[in-house]
Amino acid sequence: MKDYIAERARTLAAFILEQKTTVRAAAKKFNISKSTVHKDITERLSILDEKLAKQVHEVLAENKAERHIRGGLATREKYKKYKKEI
Repeated sequence: MKDYIAERARTLAAFILEQKTTVRAAAKKFNISKSTVHKDITERLSILDEKLAKQVHEVLAENKAERHIRGGLATREKYKKYKKEI
């Protein structure tokens, strides 16, 4: 694995752990695709640092478990805004 890829995987992991953020938010922050973030975190990071990979996986699992709530809140806000316009 090339050095810059390993460094990117570690940087992404640190960002996700510090911010407790999603793959989508990390991709946006670093201006890379969600697929790249996912591959860096799930495949490459586990080769580089198993303990760090496990910590990041826990954050991502928590985000996955809560995503239906965030989606519902976003929809609620959308329709509140829509009602005010009418």
